[in-house]
Amino acid sequence: MKFVDEAEIRVEAGDGGNGCVSFRRERFIPKGGPDGGDGGDGGSVFLVGDPGLNTLVDFRHARRHRAERGHDGSGQNRTGRSGQDALIPVPLGTRAIDLETDEVIGEVLQPAQRLLVAQGGFHGLGNTRYKSSTNRTPRQSKPGTAGERRRLRLELLLLADVGLVGLPNAGKSSLIRQLSSARPRVADYPFTTLHPNLGVVRTGARQSFVMADIPGLIAGAAEGAGLGTHFLKHLNRTRLLLHLIDIAPPEGSPSPTEQAKTIAAELAAHGEDLAAKERWLVLNKSDLLSPADAETRQHALTAALQWRGPVFLISAATGAGTAALAAAVQHHLQALGHPWQSEPDEDLAMAEDCSTDWHPLD
Repeated sequence: MKFVDEAEIRVEAGDGGNGCVSFRRERFIPKGGPDGGDGGDGGSVFLVGDPGLNTLVDFRHARRHRAERGHDGSGQNRTGRSGQDALIPVPLGTRAIDLETDEVIGEVLQPAQRLLVAQGGFHGLGNTRYKSSTNRTPRQSKPGTAGERRRLRLELLLLADVGLVGLPNAGKSSLIRQLSSARPRVADYPFTTLHPNLGVVRTGARQSFVMADIPGLIAGAAEGAGLGTHFLKHLNRTRLLLHLIDIAPPEGSPSPTEQAKTIAAELAAHGEDLAAKERWLVLNKSDLLSPADAETRQHALTAALQWRGPVFLISAATGAGTAALAAAVQHHLQALGHPWQSEPDEDLAMAEDCSTDWHPLD
């Protein structure tokens, strides 16, 4: 399955059914009077949260979604049946935007949550509604109103507590593999991660948080270099960023200080909201250095950056320091009261591996 995080669709709510003009005609009842019934309401269109989905790929082909029209009224004061609603399953974290007005209609964040995106038409009125002492044989009725028609842009913003950022080969995918059951691709060349991955990190019997890994950034990503900053939007909902830095880069690669400054600049270029998020430094690949050398490089980096925030020295390959990092993140999220940080959930566990191939929209 391909990973698609944007799609455009057209939704059409059903029209309301028309009212009926009818008169009661039965033997021995010479003045039966009007008995035309109302029409039925048109069906509406809803987006419905489905925790079993993690991509918008289905909307690459199913671009039109229509609810049922309300049925017309009939004689004997019979009301037409209302049209059935159209329920469109979407991944959790989906945002709906009206393409014509750029209005954000809403977001689907919870399983089975319904978001109304097109209101069905109101039912028409039968001639019974118009009878009065002065109008005993009304021949007028009212047609149903039209249902809403909209062109929508759907955007998927992954629900995660913690986001991983860093240059390619900083070890983000290795860290999420070490801490969760997610299995993103890991290799010794850049850009092995081509799409976001989610992993559920469990730190206790009833404690867990969701970690998001996005493709690595490089200098100029805000202008489209590498894979650009397209995937940074998936970190908008996170409350904490873990900035992974290769503390033992190969010869000719950017130094740890240059790595840190590059990522900070790209976050700032993407937007103030993301740049303002709390960020912790995570110095990876400590297994390639002696303990004394790793500590020396850590002090040199924090001094060069004048860093005052938390710093963790880990090895994603061996697992050294990762348990302490996960415990610190869990404690921090509990203190923040994160809306998605909660006890393990079967629906949440289904998001552990978004291992699908990214494919841009046509």
